[in-house]
Amino acid sequence: MKKKISHKLTLFYSSNFPQKFNSYSQKKYKVTIGIGGNIGNTKKIFDKLILCLRKDARFTLLMTSPLLKNPPFGFLEQSDFLNGIIRLQTNLCPNAFLKAMQRYEKKFGRKRSFQDAPRTLDIDIIFFDNKKINTENLIIPHKNWANRESVIIPLKRMKNERKTKKSYGWNERWN
Repeated sequence: MKKKISHKLTLFYSSNFPQKFNSYSQKKYKVTIGIGGNIGNTKKIFDKLILCLRKDARFTLLMTSPLLKNPPFGFLEQSDFLNGIIRLQTNLCPNAFLKAMQRYEKKFGRKRSFQDAPRTLDIDIIFFDNKKINTENLIIPHKNWANRESVIIPLKRMKNERKTKKSYGWNERWN
């Protein structure tokens, strides 16, 4: 299912997006990641990422947002992006978590050619519990997250879904 927000923004709903997976985990840190991509079958890549994260004992998936199709920023001569938010829990420290996410990017074909380049999968750590980190390799909360529609809209939709428990046709997931 899709829902047009404006002439340049569209929300997509599927079996994994939005989805509530778990409401309880004993893992130490709650982490919010942003995912994005515009090369290949991005929805399929996102579904495979969800499957990988569910199988990975280091993570407990909590919930996902709907996906947002939006225009690129920075480098504009490329296809629109599909973006979403995943909330999970982990016992990994922030740097180990970053390395794990970079391995997933690489597994799904991410190549780092230049800033804002087209990509198969981009994973950004938006929030890591309530931590604030500003190092050469890692900035948390993610730099400029509050100015990006690709983060704000899915995050807001996820927050609304959590509050209202509406699932746009998938009510059984919330029970």
